[in-house]
Amino acid sequence: MNPADDAVLREVQRLLSNSLSLAGGTDEVATRLRAALILAQPQLVTMLPGSAQLQREQLAQALTWLAHNLDNPPAVVAGCVQLGGALAACGIQPAQLQLVGAALAEAMRAGMAANGWRQDFDQAWRSTWQHVHEWMGHGAEAARYQPVTWLAEVVSHELRRPDLAVVRIRPYLPFPVRAGQYARIEVGEVPGVWRPYSLAGRGGVIELHVRAKTETGVSGTLVYRTQPGDQVRFSRAEGSMGVPPGSRDLLLVAGDTGVAPLKAMLGELAATGDPRSAVLFWGVRDLNELYDMDDIALIARACRRATVVPVVSEGDSGQYASGLVTDAIAAYGEWSEADVFLAGPPVMLAATSAALQVLGVAPERIHHDAPEG
Repeated sequence: MNPADDAVLREVQRLLSNSLSLAGGTDEVATRLRAALILAQPQLVTMLPGSAQLQREQLAQALTWLAHNLDNPPAVVAGCVQLGGALAACGIQPAQLQLVGAALAEAMRAGMAANGWRQDFDQAWRSTWQHVHEWMGHGAEAARYQPVTWLAEVVSHELRRPDLAVVRIRPYLPFPVRAGQYARIEVGEVPGVWRPYSLAGRGGVIELHVRAKTETGVSGTLVYRTQPGDQVRFSRAEGSMGVPPGSRDLLLVAGDTGVAPLKAMLGELAATGDPRSAVLFWGVRDLNELYDMDDIALIARACRRATVVPVVSEGDSGQYASGLVTDAIAAYGEWSEADVFLAGPPVMLAATSAALQVLGVAPERIHHDAPEG
C-alpha cells in the first residue's frame, strides 16, 4: 500500500472509532440503527434471522469489527463479501441496503451532544459505507454461483456421555435456520469433509448433539477434541422439518440424538406461545441415554401444551415408561388427526412410520428428512 494511502486509511479508522465513542458506543449505536431501519425499511429487519436482541448484538459486533479492521483492507473486503453472501441467503439483496448508510449516520448523530456530529465524521462513515455496500454486492453475486458457508465459534462443549457431546456454536454472521432443520459441518482437523447434524439451540447459538462411533472424523473431532474458542464452518440449513402452520396437534418421535431437531421445534412452540398440543416421545435403550432430559423438560414447561414422554427399552426405566416407543405411542392416545415428525436412526424412522400407519396416521402426515446414506 502507498504510504499516503495508508495514512488516509488510518485517519478514516480514527474518525470511525472516535465517532462511535462520542455517539455512546457500539451497543447504543446499534440499538438506534435497528430502530431507524424498522421505521425506514421494516421488511428488511423482518428478513434478518433471530430476535431483536440478537440483531442488535450482531450490528454492534459488525460496527466494532469494521472500526478495528479498517487498516487491513483484504480482511475487510473478505468479511464484507462473506456478509453479502450470508444476507443473500436470508433473501436480502444489496439494493435493499442502500438506505443503511444514511440510517447509520443518523444513528451516530442522534447519540452525540449538540453540534458533535462533524463533517469529517459524516464523510468518513459515508465513504466507508459506499465501499462496504459495493463489496457486499460482490458477495451476493458470488452466492448465486457457489455455496455460502458460515464461520462459527464454539462457545461451550459438554460431554454428556462417554461418546456424546452437546456443542454450542455461535455463527459470526446472520444464519437463517428454521426449527427442525440440519446443516453440514466442517472442522479444521478434517478439511473438505462435511457431515450433517440436526440443529437445536436458541438466542443465536446453534446446538449440536453429536455421538461419535470412533475418535476420528468430524464427529470424533467434535466429541473428543473440540473446546470453546475453536472454529467450525456451517453450510446452508437444509431439510423439510419445521413447525407447520395450522391448528393440528403435533406428535414428535425421537430416537437417540434425533431429539435435537424436535427440541428445536418445542423451543419454537414455547417462543411463539403456540396453543397446539405437542407430545414428544423420546425412545432410548437405557436411562443413561436421556442425556438432555432436564433441558428438554424445561422447554416443554415453557410451552402452553407440551408433554415429554421418555421410553426406555432395556433395563430399569426408573420413573419413565418402559418397552418400545411405538407401543407407548399407541397406548397414549389417538393420533390420526395429528401432524407427526420423526427424527433418529434410519431403522427407527422406518419402523415408527410403519407402526403409525397401522395406527391410522395417513402417510402424508408423517414427516422426516431422508436418512443419510
